Amino acid sequence: MSPAAEIPLLIHEEEEEEFSKRVCVMDASGRLGSSLVETLLQRNYIVHAAVSTYGNLQPLKGLANCLNNKKLKIFETDPFDYESIINALKDCSALFYSFETPQEQPIFDEFMAEIEVRAAHNVLEACAQTDTMEKVIFTSSVTAVIWREDHKSTTADELSERNWSDVNFCKKFKLWHGLSKTLAEKTAWALAMDRGVNMVSINAGLLVGPEIPMKTSYLKGAAEMYEDGVLVTVDLKFLVDAHICVFEDISSYGRYLCFNHVVNRPDDAVEFAKMLTPSSVTTPLSAATSYEDLGIFEQRIGNKKLNKLMVDYKN
Repeated sequence: MSPAAEIPLLIHEEEEEEFSKRVCVMDASGRLGSSLVETLLQRNYIVHAAVSTYGNLQPLKGLANCLNNKKLKIFETDPFDYESIINALKDCSALFYSFETPQEQPIFDEFMAEIEVRAAHNVLEACAQTDTMEKVIFTSSVTAVIWREDHKSTTADELSERNWSDVNFCKKFKLWHGLSKTLAEKTAWALAMDRGVNMVSINAGLLVGPEIPMKTSYLKGAAEMYEDGVLVTVDLKFLVDAHICVFEDISSYGRYLCFNHVVNRPDDAVEFAKMLTPSSVTTPLSAATSYEDLGIFEQRIGNKKLNKLMVDYKN
């Protein structure tokens, strides 16, 4: 299949309403991406769903068959194929971008940072070359904020969007998820500022659902996150709503920490552990013999900026 070729079976060529805005979701095959596609279709946008060559098309096939299907166009893209990205972005006024790891390498390691940085660079460069592009919503992570040498300091200020994870600290303790997200986001911001691309980033907590794989790279350092009061999670609906809000609100700017639950109490840890699969594996939260031994820790990360934006947006 040629780069960014539209997948014919899923495309409908009916005439499009003139008032509909055209946006792109990349990678549209993950939980966040496919949910964004569905929500944007419900809001009457024409959606270019860009799916990596290793992505899962199944969630989008259902949408193509039952929901605003004439407004859904699916593209096969490769984050390392610049032309395929350009083709997927054609005529779009916005991009929702999130990086999905290849199926053959689902776990972050010391090499994933280079892959994610290259992908971010290609995507932002393509956005800069797309004349119709008005806004980029770049999905990053809380792990690009929380890791630093003084993370244990009791005098440190509450973490906010101003903070960045220390790259050397991440390398020292093999926090590959934090390293990859930090370098990729910094690359995106540098290119956006240099090329005049209007970009906003969503620094999301751990996306929760019915099951959280124990081996998810985000959980490396979970015990330290718990003790530091920065182990935060976000449910899918809240995360999607946050993306829509920062996209549609013209006053949005910069970075936004995005979470709606803090795991900092023993009962929180119990509930969190129940979501981890397989359940037979020891939780990474603690080597303690019981959850009561974990203690209660003060929350030391805030998302006031996003909460205010969302309240003002809804009003």
